[in-house]
Amino acid sequence: MTEIDYKLHIDSVIRRVETARIKVSGHHIVKIVAISKYSKSDEIKKLYEIGQRAYGENKVQDLKIKANELEELPLEWHFVGNLQKNKINNLLDINPTLFHALDSIELAHELQKKLEAKNMSLDCLMQINSAKEDTKHGFMPEIAQQNYEKIQLECPNINLKGLMSIGANSEDKKIVKNSFEITHEIYKKLDGATICSMGMSGDFEMAIECGSNMVRLGSVMFNK
Repeated sequence: MTEIDYKLHIDSVIRRVETARIKVSGHHIVKIVAISKYSKSDEIKKLYEIGQRAYGENKVQDLKIKANELEELPLEWHFVGNLQKNKINNLLDINPTLFHALDSIELAHELQKKLEAKNMSLDCLMQINSAKEDTKHGFMPEIAQQNYEKIQLECPNINLKGLMSIGANSEDKKIVKNSFEITHEIYKKLDGATICSMGMSGDFEMAIECGSNMVRLGSVMFNK
């Protein structure tokens, strides 16, 4: 794909986001986080030159390498993967803009301890397993709000900004839509929440129409 073709491709993705956003409201703003986990630094640089600033990685080591390689660029790094407790300090050394996958009370307490020891705070999203699938991490919908409030109370160094969820793994669009609607309903009840991160390359338009204001786009942004 030529440079011009690639720019046109990204413009078409942005138009799709805009079309879905306007169906919700002209005031509804949607942020794109480009998931770069399968992409190299030079590919990220190409997308940066088109105008993309926020990138997400799902492995701490990969995030560290790419952040170092591209440190001269004003990029916003998001960590979107499952965080193992023994990797917390490594992640905090990188100090990402946002951690998307706070998926248990145990992780929250461990993260709080490490943040307190380093005298720092971290913006986070709580992950909801709205589809109730064994293959997914996150809090079950029924206990999500009470645990969100518990983390706010017990973990002052964690700045909860809202929710993240992954759409149901189904060919049935009604089931996928329902999983997004469940997350958004919980989101609306949370005090001070500003981010509802839902939608990936295959379902982001539906997610936006269900209220998502942050989408995590991988293959569609890197043309893979």
